[in-house]
Amino acid sequence: MRCVVHVSFPPEPFNQAARHGTAGRTLRQILDEIKPEAAYFTTIDGRRGAILVVDLKEPSDMLRLAEPWLLSFNAIIEIQPVMTLQDMEKAGMDAIADRWK
Repeated sequence: MRCVVHVSFPPEPFNQAARHGTAGRTLRQILDEIKPEAAYFTTIDGRRGAILVVDLKEPSDMLRLAEPWLLSFNAIIEIQPVMTLQDMEKAGMDAIADRWK
């Protein structure tokens, strides 16, 4: 299942990693491990953050995805399932809407 993942980094754990010169290496290691379709770095609620697009094959993949961020940076993780337009068409959105008029 395709998901959008929001990763929000509390300032001090990330600052400490940056000061020790390990932040970039840790970010690369995590991304190499989880292999997102896309990764963007931004701010989330005024904190350093990342937005990732990932494909989870099964529910247990959530641990593989979240734990490196939690253990390395004490990050806050939100995982949201998402659909493409093709997914919505496959689901029969129009037919579902017709039944609920």
